[in-house]
Amino acid sequence: MKGKMRIQKIIVYGLLIALSLLFLLPFFWMVMTALKGPVELSQYPPKFIPSVWHFENFAKAWNSQPFNTFLVNSLTVTVMTTIGQIISSTLVAYGFARFQFKGRDTLFIILLATMMIPWEVTMIPQYMEFNMFGWINTLKALIVPSWFGSAFYIFLLRQFIMSIPKELDEAAKMDGANVFQIYYKIYLPLVWPVIVLIAVFNIIGSWNDYLGPLIFLNDQSKYTLTLGLAQFKGVYDVDTNGLMAVTFLISLFPLILFFFAQKKIVEGVQTTGLK
Repeated sequence: MKGKMRIQKIIVYGLLIALSLLFLLPFFWMVMTALKGPVELSQYPPKFIPSVWHFENFAKAWNSQPFNTFLVNSLTVTVMTTIGQIISSTLVAYGFARFQFKGRDTLFIILLATMMIPWEVTMIPQYMEFNMFGWINTLKALIVPSWFGSAFYIFLLRQFIMSIPKELDEAAKMDGANVFQIYYKIYLPLVWPVIVLIAVFNIIGSWNDYLGPLIFLNDQSKYTLTLGLAQFKGVYDVDTNGLMAVTFLISLFPLILFFFAQKKIVEGVQTTGLK
C-alpha cells in the first residue's frame, strides 16, 4: 500500500514539474533572447541558448529610454492606487457588513452589477470626465479612481467581515469604542489576510496596466513602464533585444512579490472562500 502511494506521489510530482517547466519555457526563452547578439538574433533555425551571453544588452536597453522616470511613475501609480483601494474598499465593506440602513442590500446588488460592465464601455465617459477636470496627461487619471473602491475587493472584504461574530462590536461598544475605533482596532487586523490579497492583486494589475496609461497619458515624462516598453516597437521593425531585456527587468518585481506573498495569497483565498 505504501509502495503504491509512493508511486502515485512520484507520478503527480513528475507531472507538476513537467507542467511548471512548460510554463517557464516562454520566460526562459525571453531571457535567452535578451542575451543574444545581433547575429544569433536573426539566425535560422533559431538557436535556443546563445554562444556568447551579452549581459550589456540589459543596461543598453534600459538606458535607451528614460526608464528611470518610467519606473518612478509606475511606482507612484502602484503605491497610491494600492493605498486607495485598501482604505476605500475596507471602509465601504465595513459599512455594508455592519451598518443597517434602508436600501443597503439594493445598493450592494447595484455595486456587484458594476462588475459586469467592462472597462472599455466606461472608457470614453471617463476620458470626457477627466478631461473636464484637467486630469488628462497627469497621473491623477490613474490614481484617483482607485480611491473610490473596487466592487470585487469590497465583495471579498464584506464576505469576510460578515463571518466575524458581532459580539466583538458589542464588547467594544461596552468598552467605550466608537464606530471608527472598532473599524481601525478590531476589523483591520482581522481582515489582514484579505488586505494582503487585495494589495497583491492591485499591485500586479497596476504594474501591468497598459490601456489606462495609453488612453490618459500623452507626455513621455508621464509614461509608465508598460508604455515605455512599447517604445521598442517601431513602425518598420522591433528592437527584439531591448524589448526582451526590459520585459525581463519589469517582470522581476511582480515575480519577487508573488514569491514572498504566495503564502498570504493562499491564506486570503482560503479566508474569503474565493474559487
